[in-house]
Amino acid sequence: MKIGLNAHLLSQRASYRSAGIAGYIANLLRFLPAQAPDGWHFEALVGAANTARFERVKTSRAVLDTQSPLRRIVWEQALQPLKLRQYDLYHALAFVAPIVLLAPMVVTVYDLSFMRYPERLRPARRRYLRQMTALTCARARRVLAISQSTADDLVAWLGVPADKIDVTPLGYDRQVFRPLSAADSARFRLEQRLPERFWLYLGTLEPRKNLSTLLRAYRRLSKAERLPLILGGGLGWRGQAILAEISQLGLGDSVKHIGFIPAADLPFWYNCADAFLYPSVFEGFGLPVLEAMACAAPVVTSDAAALVEVAGTVGKHLPASDIDAWAAALKRVKRDENWREAAGAAGLERAQRFSWERTAELTVGSYRRALADGHLPQRKSEKAAGVEST
Repeated sequence: MKIGLNAHLLSQRASYRSAGIAGYIANLLRFLPAQAPDGWHFEALVGAANTARFERVKTSRAVLDTQSPLRRIVWEQALQPLKLRQYDLYHALAFVAPIVLLAPMVVTVYDLSFMRYPERLRPARRRYLRQMTALTCARARRVLAISQSTADDLVAWLGVPADKIDVTPLGYDRQVFRPLSAADSARFRLEQRLPERFWLYLGTLEPRKNLSTLLRAYRRLSKAERLPLILGGGLGWRGQAILAEISQLGLGDSVKHIGFIPAADLPFWYNCADAFLYPSVFEGFGLPVLEAMACAAPVVTSDAAALVEVAGTVGKHLPASDIDAWAAALKRVKRDENWREAAGAAGLERAQRFSWERTAELTVGSYRRALADGHLPQRKSEKAAGVEST
């Protein structure tokens, strides 16, 4: 059994673009082979400049550097299809598959933000994603959604049959994201010159992350009720406007944007924070919330469907636009040590439900269902040799 995975969005750059979809792809390639039956072989299709290696996964590099979206589309739609007929199954790892595709196919969809928030994208990019994602989902044997929230959107927005969708929640590395010793946290706090107590947000700075509500709630607190607020993450669409709002609200002394945080440092930030704040109005999953819980950080999030799906009843879930509710929650989070300890412990327990091993296991299950939907196509070499597909 030969399975090809389009991993062209796999990033090796140390930026916010190396998280998100690229992180999912990297971890799936890392954990997938161990969950697959004997005789299943995986091949990752990557750009010419990508040098990533994964155990028991063959890497096939394009002749083009596909980091540019336009070059990637040209490669995926015009050049890559020539290679894909050799696979028993093809996995489109980010929304879109080639129009010409002779192999059975599954697709992963993370969210439909390009339909919910179309203003974030240029018209041509928006039309491409909307039309090609709809076409790919219609042609796919199975559609993998990273949350039930995304699955529900696929049904509502694209008309994908619910029984065609497999929910494959994201995971986290349990060797990395875990409670650290007080000594390790203290050492990191000293190295980074961090205050003894602070609140943390981690994610791209863009409007749908709803930082405006958080900032306005923060401004309502007296100085005695505040902790320093640290914003970690790259600047996304209209990110500069968020930085300008910090200044306009007079919060420059209390709110600090530190930019992209290297992956190796993330567990230290979560462990050192008094609480992790995530006011996003819409997420496909909300991986930072899971990582924070795995580090026993108390979490305060919006009541967006995917975030409640991840955190369950852990922490606080607030109406995304309710400034008063956020201000009241921040006051309690600061003063109530018992709540922080209970929320941290509950989050740590909740996080144990998720793992990349489980994501890979569910993905293999989706592959099985896709292959069961039709007869396995034989590769030319097998037909010539008279080999029966299994």
